[in-house]
Amino acid sequence: MVIEELLSRKKTYIIKKCVKLIMETYPPESSEVFENSGDRFQNPVGFTIRSEVENIYNELAGKMDMEMLGNSLENIIRIRAVQGFLPSEAISFVFLMKKAIREELTKDRFEETNNTWPGGKNGEAETLKELLQLEERMDRIALLTFDIYMKCREKIHGIRLKEIKRAIR
Repeated sequence: MVIEELLSRKKTYIIKKCVKLIMETYPPESSEVFENSGDRFQNPVGFTIRSEVENIYNELAGKMDMEMLGNSLENIIRIRAVQGFLPSEAISFVFLMKKAIREELTKDRFEETNNTWPGGKNGEAETLKELLQLEERMDRIALLTFDIYMKCREKIHGIRLKEIKRAIR
């Protein structure tokens, strides 16, 4: 359970890093506003991203409740689907989270004495297995994110089509 322990111990740092990487996908002037105000009403985008990234992280490190994950992912995707991002850019936040988690979990994790994971050689295989399982969980989240993005875009196109039909009448 080395990875689970690391995820728990590094939670605050990883979440901050994830949010920072996501905010960097916005233009600098927007990114600064989104990062600096934590108020839900003055800064709904920044607030939503921060709170939902934490929820996603908790599910990733926990029981992976797909309904809760879906709700959190959808709250972020709704924002990004209407902001002019390309589809790959809109869902990139999942891969940025994966990057932040991977970097933190693999950084400085080798014991100085024998250059192995905690637990020695026997622990290495188990830790690698846990790390691969975590990567698989992140991949499932990425696929779910793409499905949610497509549903949001379909909804937007449906709304636009109704507006066009209404304007023609």
